[in-house]
Amino acid sequence: MIEKADQIFVLLQHWLVSFLPAGLQPVAGVLLSVVVIVCLFPALFALAVWMERKGLGRIQNRLGPNRVGPFGLLQPIADGIKSLTKEDIVPRSADAAVHFLAPVVLVVTVFMGFAVLPMGRNMVLADMDAGLLFYFAMGASTELAVFMAGWSSRNKYSLLGAMRAVAQMISYEVVLLLSSVAVVMITGSLSLTKIVEAQNHYSWGLPHWYIFTPWGCAGFVMYAIAATAETNRSPFDLPEGESELVAGYHTEYSGFKFALFFLGEYLAMFSISGLGTTLFLGGWSAPFSWLGWVPSWIWFFSKLMLSIFVFIWMRGTLPRLRQDQLMNFAWKFVLPMCLLNLLVAGLWRFMGDGWPRWVVCSAILVLAYVGMGWGEMRRKHFGARSYRYAE
Repeated sequence: MIEKADQIFVLLQHWLVSFLPAGLQPVAGVLLSVVVIVCLFPALFALAVWMERKGLGRIQNRLGPNRVGPFGLLQPIADGIKSLTKEDIVPRSADAAVHFLAPVVLVVTVFMGFAVLPMGRNMVLADMDAGLLFYFAMGASTELAVFMAGWSSRNKYSLLGAMRAVAQMISYEVVLLLSSVAVVMITGSLSLTKIVEAQNHYSWGLPHWYIFTPWGCAGFVMYAIAATAETNRSPFDLPEGESELVAGYHTEYSGFKFALFFLGEYLAMFSISGLGTTLFLGGWSAPFSWLGWVPSWIWFFSKLMLSIFVFIWMRGTLPRLRQDQLMNFAWKFVLPMCLLNLLVAGLWRFMGDGWPRWVVCSAILVLAYVGMGWGEMRRKHFGARSYRYAE
């Protein structure tokens, strides 16, 4: 019974395609999985938007949506109807074809990343040996979509927002890649399924998740920082800094096209949170061995939604950084820490079991963190925020 609950979606897929001829069953199974992904994550998007608006309302001592439906639950539907019926305005001088394709490219490339994420035991659309490489190849295409949006609008604010966004995303994508390389070094595989299986072991009931190692904890923190910047979330939401750039690269978008950018941002949050869960938090594995009876897909989506909650919490808590602070932080602090973490991961791998590797690896990372942080603060690269007023 427990096994059937764990594999209920796999069994349901096999049952549905069994009515078709044998030659069509593999194609039908893939198409069915694609339909589920395309329907599931936009539904989670609607739920996450409601959670964010209610959560930010509570943080800011207000109610949030409370007019459309009970507790405002139907507010995402009302927003969707408004986006569908709102007039689509395209600037006269804009490149209409590129202007139209930019949000489409963004959403399609983000959806492609879900294809290699193992969302449960035996629940992955494309189990590739180089799944992580495919994921980052698809993720890199989002920079192209952002630049297409800014350039095609023929608007200086849009172009400036796009250039800032591309600079930010490229800078932190390097960090994202390097923080993931440590996991590949330890696992010896680019397959996301094998990375989850490597963490699905227990000692005294506790899991062998990579986050519970010195290099894994450091890698996870740097991955989380880079993921926040990659998805343009606060405090790294500079590409759409309203006080400086109106609305950034999508200033000239309205109606359903703007809704696609909005959808793409949240889908990217889901995707990058799912990858972080897979790399550092054991994927679909249970947090304790005695909870292994809970279906694996429940654990994956629980960790995913917990990550989304942290994104929302940070948005309501942290102020926006300046552009120079953001770039200095990426290239002068986080990137060197990522490179050092690769060395620490190598030491962890070859020092063997025992407490010495815990002491050595932890000491290297802590000393580097304290030393680099103290040095940069003295040089005022990451100093206290200063406010200046016009006289």
